[in-house]
Amino acid sequence: RKAYGSTPRPTQQMIESDTRPGSGQQLDRFAAVRCGELSLRNVCLCCGQTHYIKEEHPLVVGGICAVCIPKFIECAYCFDEDGSQTFCTICADGKEVYLCDSPGCARAYCPLCLEKLCGAELHKEINKAENWLCFMCQPEQASGLFEVQADWHSRLVRLMASDNCQDYQVDRPPTPPAIIERRPLRVLALFDGIGTGMLVLRELGIEVEKYVSSEIDPEAVRVARRHHPEIIHVGDVEAITKKQLLEWGPFDLIFGGSPCNDLSMANPQRRGVYEGTGRLFFDYHRLLELARPSRHENRPFFWLFENVVSMRNVDKMTISRFLECNPAVVDAKDVSPAHRPRFFWGNLPGMDRPIVPWPGDALCLQDCLEPHCNRQAKFSKVRTITTKSNSIRQTKSNLFPIQVEGDPLTDEASSEDSIWCTEMERIFGFPPHYTDIGNLSRVSRQRLLGRAWSVPVVRHLLAPLKDYFKLTNTG
Repeated sequence: RKAYGSTPRPTQQMIESDTRPGSGQQLDRFAAVRCGELSLRNVCLCCGQTHYIKEEHPLVVGGICAVCIPKFIECAYCFDEDGSQTFCTICADGKEVYLCDSPGCARAYCPLCLEKLCGAELHKEINKAENWLCFMCQPEQASGLFEVQADWHSRLVRLMASDNCQDYQVDRPPTPPAIIERRPLRVLALFDGIGTGMLVLRELGIEVEKYVSSEIDPEAVRVARRHHPEIIHVGDVEAITKKQLLEWGPFDLIFGGSPCNDLSMANPQRRGVYEGTGRLFFDYHRLLELARPSRHENRPFFWLFENVVSMRNVDKMTISRFLECNPAVVDAKDVSPAHRPRFFWGNLPGMDRPIVPWPGDALCLQDCLEPHCNRQAKFSKVRTITTKSNSIRQTKSNLFPIQVEGDPLTDEASSEDSIWCTEMERIFGFPPHYTDIGNLSRVSRQRLLGRAWSVPVVRHLLAPLKDYFKLTNTG
């Protein structure tokens, strides 16, 4: 990551008073790059200015300034209902955008960015083309100044995880106790949903002494009770008192992810972290502070908080300020067939380590489909599955992700199909029929899964706890 060097860090007042170059000025700057008068790395690809260049653009070779980074972070994972990016991939702006026609690509590009980097003629080529594949999909076809960063995946994750205005002291992980001294784990799970945390701890072979769950959705509670009858359900997180916490505790691990409705940029009526469901974060923070061990208690204590990546930077900074740490970014696409980038704040050891699949993890959609049913996946990875039924559809053309082969013996024609509930459960890492409780409808089951954590992601984050707590005979 590039440092500021002799260029001062811009203050908030400087940022707010900054005026971006107009489109004509921006085109002039990039013309100067073509003539060799400027280096592309010293020009912000988003706004065209040459001041406050903070670091390299994560996707395309060139700079990005401190003024534009917060907006880029907010919009990089913001998608419309059809699955395509809401804003330009390069500048995180643009009222009008061109969409890539590749089936697995959701990227969008504004005309100004394409003209700045590739010249005015590219517009005509795109308009004439029946199917246009963007340069992120075909980097070898890139023209003009457009050059894809070779390691753009890791650069994007690093930028999303960075916080440009806040630095926090990172506590060292506690020393793991000797095996003979390790105790069973005591857990407080907030916004617990369908019991993903308990399922993961079982998979890891960590012995759980007590698991207290706060969840208000009755259908989610029914699913969790069916699979994990030992869970203690305590209802609404807002109603939990200090007295109750002391009675149930002490706890070794607190985790949860508050509702994202009022935090997600995908919701045009979002109200932010201080209003609506966004303020439930403060109940997590309140209970975390109450449950922290005192300084004279010498025992391991861990916590984890999760929420969407596509939140406003001001909300991310607020959460980071209260939790006194910056988040890690983990995307389920690396260990499952679905994109699901999320922020994770916490003190678990190795949260920033690379995420790798375990043996048996399903990495592509075909691995999750019911066998012997003539079902073929049309995509290797699917976009983020949410509580909305249309999130199953893929690309801007709203394609069904499954092709069902016809039967020539019965003259049955091939057809398209949606993802079945058991297949959706496998995508999230759950056993098939995990949500098949009490004749729940397909809509209800997708709603429960759309709010759930990805099992392989949580397993990745909680795996270091095996060095701190007692394991079962199978652990």
